[in-house]
Amino acid sequence: MPPTIGRGTTRRHPARHIGASRTGPAPPGDVAKFIPDDRDAVALQLGDRVVQLTNLRKVYFPESGYTKGDLLRYFATVAPALLPHLRDRAMVMRRYPHGIHGESFFMKRVPAGHPKWIELCSITHGSGNVIDFPMVQDLLSLLWVVNLGCIDLNQWYARCDNVDRPDCLHFDLDPGKQATFEQARAVTLAVHRALDSLGLPNFAKTSGSRGMHVYVPIVRGPEQKAVWHFAKAFSFALAAKESALATAEYRLSRRPPDRVLIDYNQNAWGRTLASVYSVRPQPEASVSTPVTWEEVQHLEIADFRMDNVPGRLRTHGDLWKPMLAERGRARLPASP
Repeated sequence: MPPTIGRGTTRRHPARHIGASRTGPAPPGDVAKFIPDDRDAVALQLGDRVVQLTNLRKVYFPESGYTKGDLLRYFATVAPALLPHLRDRAMVMRRYPHGIHGESFFMKRVPAGHPKWIELCSITHGSGNVIDFPMVQDLLSLLWVVNLGCIDLNQWYARCDNVDRPDCLHFDLDPGKQATFEQARAVTLAVHRALDSLGLPNFAKTSGSRGMHVYVPIVRGPEQKAVWHFAKAFSFALAAKESALATAEYRLSRRPPDRVLIDYNQNAWGRTLASVYSVRPQPEASVSTPVTWEEVQHLEIADFRMDNVPGRLRTHGDLWKPMLAERGRARLPASP
């Protein structure tokens, strides 16, 4: 199949989209019900494409008893909300083939023997190395990636047609070893107030692990380095103002362990965070979940799990949907 060539990005990081972009046939209602819990494998077919799902009864979360099949059924259920946030973006795979307590490893290059219908984002790195990342474009490609043992999903912040120009700015709020989640909530609200004061729309989600994430949808234009510089300046300014709670010191040896790190470095080129609606490798199968600013004041990480997030989606819809809209995006200021 001839590649579909995307618009060039920069001389440093040209990229191309390989594979024909297409919308496959509509899934037949609730696909999760076609993923069995009484056998170890199943082949799902949509149109002319087939995905093999394996080791379905393998326990991935021993404390809660969830299996790989449970994980696949969860992602099949939330796919309508999740997929628009992943589409057209290179996916970095973190694989947990033996569950959350087994060895995990990162994988960027699409594995050999992948289905021919998996679309790729071929990115040239600074070293000249070209890496073919898979992209999660639809339900079958989502299930294929999860079947590799990916518990959380880590997509790029920039779309494949211009991998140097992200369409979001974000802050990873990570409590130090001696900091509390109450502090993380307070710092999240401080980031919210500071962004509001700059007229920048912003949205919160739990990390699903120990902290919080705050995202700003921006008009695509500034290169990744400019976005990173803005995030760094913003983080240091806010950490100085909230010095009793927060730090922007990235070097661990100099970072106070009782502060919440405002991590701007995740805005660097090629870095990723767990996507919205990603399950995290935690005993309770917590999920990185969009929340309202009112909820930030009292929530706990364990409030949002693989067993209750689908119901939350049915009740509240996708609170992250504004991150997809063309209207309402901010133009990144020159400085905070």
